[in-house]
Amino acid sequence: MALILSSMCTTTIVQVLFLALIQNHIYFIDVTECLKCPDDQWSNEQQDECVPKPVEFLAYEDAMGATLTALSIFCALVSITVLCIFIKYRNTPIVKANNRELSYLLLLSLALCFLSSLVFIGQPKTWSCMLRQAAFGIIFALSVSCVLAKTIMVVIAFNATKPNSNLKKWVGPKLANSIVLVCTLIQIIICIVWLASAPPFATENMKSQIGKMILECNEGSSTAFWCMLGYMGLLAIISFVVAFLARNLPDSFNEAKFITFSMLVFVSVWLAFIPAYLSTKGKYMVAVEIFAILASSAGLLACIFFPKCYIILLKPDMNNRESLMGKGKLIAKN
Repeated sequence: MALILSSMCTTTIVQVLFLALIQNHIYFIDVTECLKCPDDQWSNEQQDECVPKPVEFLAYEDAMGATLTALSIFCALVSITVLCIFIKYRNTPIVKANNRELSYLLLLSLALCFLSSLVFIGQPKTWSCMLRQAAFGIIFALSVSCVLAKTIMVVIAFNATKPNSNLKKWVGPKLANSIVLVCTLIQIIICIVWLASAPPFATENMKSQIGKMILECNEGSSTAFWCMLGYMGLLAIISFVVAFLARNLPDSFNEAKFITFSMLVFVSVWLAFIPAYLSTKGKYMVAVEIFAILASSAGLLACIFFPKCYIILLKPDMNNRESLMGKGKLIAKN
């Protein structure tokens, strides 16, 4: 009589011969001994030896990891290129009218957003697990805070031109810098509390896929993770609402239209991210988050800055004060 062997075990067959005389018949009875493999090992095809489980994580050597790495670096270089264009043409009307300091800061933060995705690639370590989410949350909060500040300044700048307006004293870099500082500081506090109470850590997942050991980051506190994303979403929604309400301002202030579309892309990407993130496992879960980072950052870069670069480089005749004062169709004042 032979026992059924489990695929979870390594087996050795011990054949023991028992001589029994029962009605003049001889019986050979097989006795099976099943040995369980350690958690990080698996039985081979012959089920007679324990072998290490294949390890899975999003590596730079993988085709998917290499593609995402190249895309991240390329997008970061595009952001730096746009920043260089803005610095070179910093004294032109279109750059002056769009709050140079905020534009510089936003472009720099977008470049960091693209580069932050590189921390998600490679074998997870405790330090990288802590760094990836904190850096991602703070840098993105900085980017969206800059967009929010630009949006608010659009509204204030328009209303300040009205006679007897009390908003003239708010026109200037102080208010914009204060908005960016306060909004980013709140996200920093969320991340500090997260890292101090229940920080992310590297873990070996043996249960998600049978026969594989998935190296991944445990978020530590799921509540803190979703609070970080939720706060970022709140900033994006506020920016979208304010920009949407200001979309019909005169041409010289119509950057609100570009901000509205950029926030629409941003929010759509992250709303799509949530079900995709929750339904994937292993390295594909990491790839989904990286794709959301790249897509949302690219949306901000393209919608806000590409129309200005188009005019600066290809339509210099529109880069003048007359166009900014209402004749231009693509320029927005901030």
